Amino acid sequence: MSPKISHHLLLCATPKKPSCCNPNEGLKSWERLKNILKELKLESPHRPEGIVLRSKVDCLRICQEGPILLIWPDGIWYHNISPERIDVIVKNHIIKGNPIKKWVLKETPLAINKF
Repeated sequence: MSPKISHHLLLCATPKKPSCCNPNEGLKSWERLKNILKELKLESPHRPEGIVLRSKVDCLRICQEGPILLIWPDGIWYHNISPERIDVIVKNHIIKGNPIKKWVLKETPLAINKF
């Protein structure tokens, strides 16, 4: 049986055609994201709230104010991501459920059909 999934974090961290951010900044943010998820044991399949998945992506097609971090299923798109912002977002948004509104570029929440 697959573990329950809490969130999936997609970070455009190392674009091949860097139009939204400096790839070095993106890579630093990616490294911090990997480390904090491990430090806080958010990748544990035994976490009652569910596992937090992460994916490094080439491009989220925003092409401005990057690096961009997209959090599913919430549909929150954060801009100008840095290692410092990663810490704040993970601790407040992922763990406490409080998105950091001043860093939100856009919102596209996933509509879940309830039958």
